[in-house]
Amino acid sequence: MPGPVDDAAHRLHRPIRSYVLRQSRMSAAQERALHELLPAFGVPFVATPVDWPAVFARPNPKILEIGSGMGETTAAIAESQPDIDFIAIEVHGPGIGSLLRLIDERGLRNLRVVQHDATEVVAHMVAQDSLAGIHVFCPYPWPKKRHHKRRLLQPSFVRQLAERLVPGGYLHTATDWLPYADEMLAVLGAEPLLFNTGSGFSPRPAYRPETKFERRGLDLGHEVRDLVFRRRPKSGPGVVG
Repeated sequence: MPGPVDDAAHRLHRPIRSYVLRQSRMSAAQERALHELLPAFGVPFVATPVDWPAVFARPNPKILEIGSGMGETTAAIAESQPDIDFIAIEVHGPGIGSLLRLIDERGLRNLRVVQHDATEVVAHMVAQDSLAGIHVFCPYPWPKKRHHKRRLLQPSFVRQLAERLVPGGYLHTATDWLPYADEMLAVLGAEPLLFNTGSGFSPRPAYRPETKFERRGLDLGHEVRDLVFRRRPKSGPGVVG
């Protein structure tokens, strides 16, 4: 059994998480979906790159979504783009259960779910130069200054995301928290593998539906700001153009 010193060392080296696992109540339908549908539409975490074309049984473009929440936006985007395959990452059980129900009810065969920490999924399960796009919609802003280190879009993680895009692939982020939006703009703008497709913030792309959360925020004066960056083309071996 680990002693006090070992426990302290574990805490010291434990990675900083961008989320807290809430003890949310799961409905009977969500629980049933987790039990019955996750084996069909879930992809378990593994520490090696996944052959995503084999998972979907086709070579179509792949888009990764980090933090699919309760799944309404994820399912709507996947339904509207049947020729693109989507990989949704979420850690909260009720959200996974809700998304699985939507997959089943709408007959979505272009959407799979990974219930695991996104930073580990990106680092281990997604090969470099493999994604057509990445969505990060409304990550928790951790508004208190002492918690800013827990924000998801840190420079090191943005670099990993950029490396997993194909040249020309896009990274689309959105938030209704203006200080976080400004930080995202600075962090993404400082990543040499990426370039901004707009002059600062971008208009909401047509494929991202306006959510109930967003409409409530707009009623309160909280405007959602979108950022769409693309990976630069490669101009030579190991050289970014």
